[in-house]
Amino acid sequence: MEFLNVIVAALAAFAFGAVWYMSMSKAWIAAAEIPVDANGRPQGNGSPMPFVVGLVAMGIVAGMMRHVFAMSGLDTIGEGVMGGAGIGAFLITPWVAMNYAFGMRKPTLTLIDGVNSVVGCTIMGVVLNLF
Repeated sequence: MEFLNVIVAALAAFAFGAVWYMSMSKAWIAAAEIPVDANGRPQGNGSPMPFVVGLVAMGIVAGMMRHVFAMSGLDTIGEGVMGGAGIGAFLITPWVAMNYAFGMRKPTLTLIDGVNSVVGCTIMGVVLNLF
């Protein structure tokens, strides 16, 4: 059953990310300085690889969160919210911020991606503790 929890948590966070980045696409493209075509869409071949990597990454994060929650005894919905939000806000987002700072990326990019990390991990924490 734990394997199913991890898969559902990963899919739920991935779904949130899809909605988040669709709503923030123009701001994210500008902050990431992605070249766009005449229609304002990112240039390139539209490879599915970023989506594959994203889904695999969500599975890895959800699996590790399940392990951390089990080792820490976090087993209520409230604890899942706090644990997930904490992981997103205090582990993932600062690391991304550091990488973006060294890469001379715009602070807006850190903000957009940081919200995804915090909310996505919070969703994972809830889903992992639902079952």
